[in-house]
Amino acid sequence: MPADRLQELDHWRDVMYTAGLIGAYPDGIGFGNISRRWDGEGRFLITGSATGNFEQLEPSHYCLVTEVIPQENRLTCQGPILASSESMSHAVIYRERPEVNGVIHIHHLALWKYLLHKVPTTDASAPYGSPEMAASIVDLLETTDLPRRRIFVMEGHREGIFAFGETLESAASVIFAALENLS
Repeated sequence: MPADRLQELDHWRDVMYTAGLIGAYPDGIGFGNISRRWDGEGRFLITGSATGNFEQLEPSHYCLVTEVIPQENRLTCQGPILASSESMSHAVIYRERPEVNGVIHIHHLALWKYLLHKVPTTDASAPYGSPEMAASIVDLLETTDLPRRRIFVMEGHREGIFAFGETLESAASVIFAALENLS
């Protein structure tokens, strides 16, 4: 991946990592991911699978998602690492909201509990990273005020929260505003 295309993405991933919103649990399982629209063709750069364990990411920790077909549970990516398991969720946000250029998926238990059913919330039976989750997100985008709020909770994915915006900075500001309301 060209380093100049990763600069903004890397910056906001560092901010989320430092805040403890992207990282790894004590058992080594990573959580959270971040993406940036690549072009108008639906492609996007995203942190690779299992990168939550790394404090600093290298270009080899990102990949380019080139095609996502949720109804076929199919995802194609390019790069030295597999795309995050949440790539399908990122993809449907980009597909449904052309103005969105940044998507952030974090984990934060207290915020998740606080926001659950107070903001748009995905179907509890939808597993993360699945076609069902993608369909639930599309439903929220079409039937709730999610396009205005730009934050949702994944009920079936404990601690999982997504935010998005026209830039990664605006997506991050949605998260930090929600955290301020928590305190």
